[in-house]
Amino acid sequence: MTPTTIHTDLVIVGAGPTGLYGAFCAGFRGLSTVLVDALPQAGGQIAALYPEKVVRDVAGLPAVTGRELVDGLAAQADAFGTRYLLERQAVGLGREAGRPQLTLSDGTIVDAGAVVLTAGIGTFTPRALPAGEEFLGRGLSYFVPDLSAHTGRDVVVVGGGDSAIDWANALVPLARSVTVVHRRARFRAHAASITEAERAGVVFRTNCEVTELIGDGRLSHVRVGDSLLRADSVIAALGFISDLGPLAGWGLELSGRTIVVDQRMRTNVPAVYAAGDVTEYPGKVRLMSVGFGEVATAVNNAAVELDPEAALFPGHSTEAALSPSHSTEAALPPSHSTEGA
Repeated sequence: MTPTTIHTDLVIVGAGPTGLYGAFCAGFRGLSTVLVDALPQAGGQIAALYPEKVVRDVAGLPAVTGRELVDGLAAQADAFGTRYLLERQAVGLGREAGRPQLTLSDGTIVDAGAVVLTAGIGTFTPRALPAGEEFLGRGLSYFVPDLSAHTGRDVVVVGGGDSAIDWANALVPLARSVTVVHRRARFRAHAASITEAERAGVVFRTNCEVTELIGDGRLSHVRVGDSLLRADSVIAALGFISDLGPLAGWGLELSGRTIVVDQRMRTNVPAVYAAGDVTEYPGKVRLMSVGFGEVATAVNNAAVELDPEAALFPGHSTEAALSPSHSTEAALPPSHSTEGA
């Protein structure tokens, strides 16, 4: 079977906040754009791990949840018809007639004028809960993409970091009960978040671990030390392991687990740029706001590479008329994605 080939001006690998803003920057310049991500939804790490966490370091937004921020960024990108290829990992980078060709895990080939890598921390895999992995999807989960799924349930959150306590605080108004189990007495989460949880009625069980998940078909109880706790949901927030995955074999100059770029956000591979947390250069500051500036730099320099007659400065957004458009392809078979972007 011949692989599906999609032709586009720009392909962005990584649909987190930096990648979404990059799609907006590309669309603003009139570039057709494909956005690729291995996750089933746009938003990257912030959508998968911290959708209800309040973000306070984005200029002009004193306080916004991760979900609200991602929704806003997606709306910007969608105004220019960004094409999403979700649940597909970028596994190979080749070249045909001087143009980069990206191969995805489902066999799709994306033929592009330029590539922008906004892969964040790379591929991240949650650290598994040693007990009860067989309950995954039947009461055990590692992320909370939808808080309402835990409404009226007895929830046990395992972990002592910010994500564990943030999820506990977010679930208190919805769940029947929330218990945090941590193997130590000291927490890595912010003290203010722990105080908030205590005041809200979250129960803390410290210096102990979840040793067994129990249920007939679906989770009903967990064993913590010598105690048996009622639990309809267990959320294991034990951190995650990350790596660059296939990107590490693409011939990119690396510094540890990051990609070296120059002041134009170019990598050492022709027509391949990078932006956000995945990049490294002298004086690098890993903030989301910095990533926004980096991806704007990457996209606009890529635009000039695609058309040497084009101006580097894209113009002001107040002068543009936006017409909303949206195309999402999450888990569609290749037969549904044969047209070019």
